[in-house]
Amino acid sequence: MLTEKENYLRMLSGEIPEWIPEYTFGVIPGAEPPASVMAEPEILVGHRINGGGPDHWGVNHIPTYETGNALIPEPNNFILRDIREWRDVIKAPRLDGIDWEAMVKRDIGRVRINRAESALAMNLHVGYFQNLMEFMGFSEGLTAMIEEPEEVHALLDYMCDFYMSVAERTIDLFKPDVLTFMDDTAAWAAPFISRGMYEEFLVPRHSRWAKMGLDRGLPMTMHNCGKCEGILDLLVDMGITMWEPAQTCNDLLGIRKRFGNKLCVAGGWDGRGRLLAPDVTDEEIRQSARDTMDALAPGGGYAWCGMFLGPLDDPETARRNEVLTKEAKAYARAFYKR
Repeated sequence: MLTEKENYLRMLSGEIPEWIPEYTFGVIPGAEPPASVMAEPEILVGHRINGGGPDHWGVNHIPTYETGNALIPEPNNFILRDIREWRDVIKAPRLDGIDWEAMVKRDIGRVRINRAESALAMNLHVGYFQNLMEFMGFSEGLTAMIEEPEEVHALLDYMCDFYMSVAERTIDLFKPDVLTFMDDTAAWAAPFISRGMYEEFLVPRHSRWAKMGLDRGLPMTMHNCGKCEGILDLLVDMGITMWEPAQTCNDLLGIRKRFGNKLCVAGGWDGRGRLLAPDVTDEEIRQSARDTMDALAPGGGYAWCGMFLGPLDDPETARRNEVLTKEAKAYARAFYKR
C-alpha cells in the first residue's frame, strides 16, 4: 500500500492515485498523516514562528482571531509611501555568517514531518504581488504598477535576487519533494491585476524559482486564492503541476476539462452559503464533500482541500471540521475503488 506521500506524488505526476489525497494548510484532526508538510527558511518566516511582529522586510503582522490566528499585515501601517523611494526603505537581511545547515535542521524539526509518510514542500515567500501590496497598500501599490512600472520591476528584481540567494543556500539542504509558490492576485469576484500585468511583473520572478524545481525534476504547486482562472495556463507553462485552493468562484469543471491532469486541482470546496447557516446539518456538511469529489476527482488530478475557518477556541468550528474531515477521508479513500 502506498504512503500518503507516495499517493500524493503519484497524483502530482499525472497518474491516477490509489485514493484522493488530502491537502491541508495545517494540522486538522483526522487528517494525519498529512500528504504534504510545508517548510520555510527561518530567516524568511520569523514573524510566523513568533506569532506576529515585523517580517524580514519590516512589515508588521498581527494575528486575526476570526481566522484561527492567521497573520495579516497590520492595517494602515504601510512602510513604503512612494515607490521611487523603495531603495531607502526596503532592505534585505544580510546573509553572511548564517549557519545554513543548522538553520534548515531547525526548520525541518519545527514542522515535525515524518518524511517517509509526508512530502516536504519547500516555500520561500507569500508572493511578489502580495509583498508589494503589504509594503504600500492596494491603492498605492496598484497605482505604482501603472505609473512607475520601471521602479516596480527594479524592486521586484531586488526582492527576487534576495529570495534566490536564500534558495540557493538552502534547497539542497532541505531536499524537498515539492516546491511551493504563493501569490494571491485575485479576489472572489475578479483578479486584482490583468493577465498582462501578471505575465509582465510576476512570471519572470516566479520562473527563477521554477527553474530550480525543473532542474531537480521536482513537482511544483501554486497557492492563489480567488478568481484566478485566467492565468492558469501561465502556471502550466512555468512547470507548475498543482493549483490550490481552487475556490468555487472559478469554472472548476471547465478547468479540469481544459488541463486534465497537467494541472492538478486541490480544493473546490468553500464554506459558504448554507454551510455557514446556524442550523446546517451534519449530513449537509458530509454531502458537500461528496459532491465536490464526485465533480472534480474522476480520472485523477484532484486533491481534497477544505475546512471551516474560525476562532481556534470556537467549539462549533472544530465540530464542523471534524464532521467534514471524517467524511472527506472516508469518501476519498474509497473513491477510486468504486
